Amino acid sequence: MSQTMEPAGARSGSPSDEHDLAQFGYKQELHRSLGFFSSFAAAFSYISPSTGIFTLFALGLVTVGGVFIWSWPIVAVGQFIIALNFAEISSHFPLAGSVFQWTKYLAGRPYAWFTGWIYLVAGILTTTAVLVTFPLAFMPAMNELGWNLNPNSLSQQRWIALVLLVIVLVLNIFSVKLVALINNTGVLFEILGMVVFALILLIFHHHQSISIVTNSGGLPVTFGSFFAAMFMSLFVIYGFDTASTLAEETNDPRRMAPRAVLTSVGGAFVIGGIFLVALLMAIPNLKASISGSFSPATIIEANFSKSLATTYLLIVSAAILVCCMCIMTATIRLCFGMARDNNLPFSGHIATVSPSLKTPVVACVVVGVLSAVPMIKYAGAGYVAIAATGMIYLSYFLGNLATLSARFKGWPRATAPFSLGRWGKLVNVLGLLYGGAMIVNFAWPRSASNPEPIQTAVGNAPPALSLGVGFLNHIPILYTVLGVVLILGALYYGLVQRNKDLPPVTIPPESGPT
Repeated sequence: MSQTMEPAGARSGSPSDEHDLAQFGYKQELHRSLGFFSSFAAAFSYISPSTGIFTLFALGLVTVGGVFIWSWPIVAVGQFIIALNFAEISSHFPLAGSVFQWTKYLAGRPYAWFTGWIYLVAGILTTTAVLVTFPLAFMPAMNELGWNLNPNSLSQQRWIALVLLVIVLVLNIFSVKLVALINNTGVLFEILGMVVFALILLIFHHHQSISIVTNSGGLPVTFGSFFAAMFMSLFVIYGFDTASTLAEETNDPRRMAPRAVLTSVGGAFVIGGIFLVALLMAIPNLKASISGSFSPATIIEANFSKSLATTYLLIVSAAILVCCMCIMTATIRLCFGMARDNNLPFSGHIATVSPSLKTPVVACVVVGVLSAVPMIKYAGAGYVAIAATGMIYLSYFLGNLATLSARFKGWPRATAPFSLGRWGKLVNVLGLLYGGAMIVNFAWPRSASNPEPIQTAVGNAPPALSLGVGFLNHIPILYTVLGVVLILGALYYGLVQRNKDLPPVTIPPESGPT
């Protein structure tokens, strides 16, 4: 299959989106039905401020108190820089698979394979991380309704997460239109819910003054502790490239995808920032909250009546469900995109699209099954998030590195509907500096954000996480996960992938690097 593309700047007055896709050597198989709002909603749902805040709010609070909120604008600015670069690339390459596809055209197949492999595993782990976040809001809500669940029970959390996995998997198999409808509705409820309840907290339940954002609660604020507390913000604001990943299901993706990418980051920053300030000001006692590792659910229950608390926790639960559904959708599209290029085991089966459903059913099942695997050693949502987020940022960094190399070789020669123009190289360099700093931050061995499994013990209890191999329990979690991913990837690529007979990727000179 020879793969070529039309000049990126020729979008206005060009043939249909299907013909545009054909210039890359692909035929239209997925159902193209998404507009701008659906594209934005998909990216916003992947980011889902309420999901990330519910997962790791306590981490930020117990590390540097209210001061951790300042990591929010820092991460938002850094990620917006990354998003600017991605927006331009997605305007040139409107294909399912985002970073994998981009690096294939800009840096070649071998580089793209490893980038896509890392991103695929990161997407699967992110799906798992959100699955196990769902019980953190759902279980307290059900208890308010008279159930008798133990929110601290890892076993109960895991079973609820597995039930959710089956639900979102079935939805993804059934129809992208149904997923989009649920997603659009969920985003509206998440935005309205976060803003409305934040205003209620600020007006009627502000136990703290706005100065809490400079109050560490007696905890020392150092360079290291602040960067550890930054992990919550880092876990929230990513996945904006989902709008690009769904390009083959979006109308006029060269224009819509870049707009959706940037709007999702800006919207998440504003909505999430308002909610974070409201949560901090609603804390009854900062020092007691730090010592008790208060979660957003605890703060909500401490301030609202039973009915209001239940309502809000159910809204958050719905937002997390939608977030999980969207993350799985994006990961499935990446899996499909790699398999379509014969880059995975059993690619022929994984790349099959159901003629009636217009969805890659086998890819759905593969991603769903693999998302359940990390639950075998489940020790809490935060530990899954560590590996997922670290590898997402690594794949973003690899994507930006390939883009900068291509820019120095003359890319892009044509102007796409969204273009950074002469600012492209500067934005790219700033993105790499930020991304590199954050990768170092993730990799730094410390109990708060990259612990050894042995460090997951609380008091005299045994460690919450044990990998079953003695020496692995003394290696930081991110190192182990990344090491396994790279070793397995290198073995597969060296023994199988590099020996596959693949057609060359042909890019017209005016559209790609020299």
